[in-house]
Amino acid sequence: MIPLIGKKIVVIGGSRGVGRRVVEMAIGNDARVLGVARQEGPLRQLAQEVPGIEVLALDATDEAAPAKVFDILKPDVLVLSAGAVPPAAPLHEQNWQEFRVNWETDVKMAFHFCKEALIRPLAAGASVILISSGAALQGSPISGGYAGAKRTQIFIQNYSQKESDRLGLGIRFLALAPRIMPDSEIGKHAVAGYSRYLGISKAEFVQGMESPPTASDVATAAIELVTNPDPSKGNVFVVWGKGLEPVP
Repeated sequence: MIPLIGKKIVVIGGSRGVGRRVVEMAIGNDARVLGVARQEGPLRQLAQEVPGIEVLALDATDEAAPAKVFDILKPDVLVLSAGAVPPAAPLHEQNWQEFRVNWETDVKMAFHFCKEALIRPLAAGASVILISSGAALQGSPISGGYAGAKRTQIFIQNYSQKESDRLGLGIRFLALAPRIMPDSEIGKHAVAGYSRYLGISKAEFVQGMESPPTASDVATAAIELVTNPDPSKGNVFVVWGKGLEPVP
């Protein structure tokens, strides 16, 4: 992996899961890193456990959030990893508030930050990475609007790339669609929900998964895409335990 010496990296959702792993890897590769999350407590813990990181507590779904972040650190690499935990029940057992939660968080965050990256804009050569989900490609029948919201993040990535190209901005927009990560908070939630839904144990469900990735696998993939770019492979990738797989 090529060192990230001198690179400015902003991680939205940097206090946990994939975002936390990206923060750790970026600091370990000599980057300047700003970790952003909603809650101050986890950010304080992050700052204690990862020396050198800068932190900022804010609601990433707020329209003014991107400007506040970019005023502190205008990134060479922006990772959008934050998102809401979806419901874990079939459609007919959900209410609309549960069904829409990921549209009001994951999609809203992606919209505001990608828009700001184009309007500001970020410097030529900058990268924006959206952490979507394998559910965006396969569906997720017990997760309400989650799969559709994560698919819309990929649409936003695609639209943003088209605008960057049309305007000659030189910004690369990428999306990762990881399979269920059994070691992450949202992955554990998914494993528990699906095992309950299918009437099997959590261990049985995980055993039936084909090469599931870890949060570290996904973070490694994100860093790899910006340190060893290969535009010929496209801008959207599935992440397995065995690596990256371009989505046609």
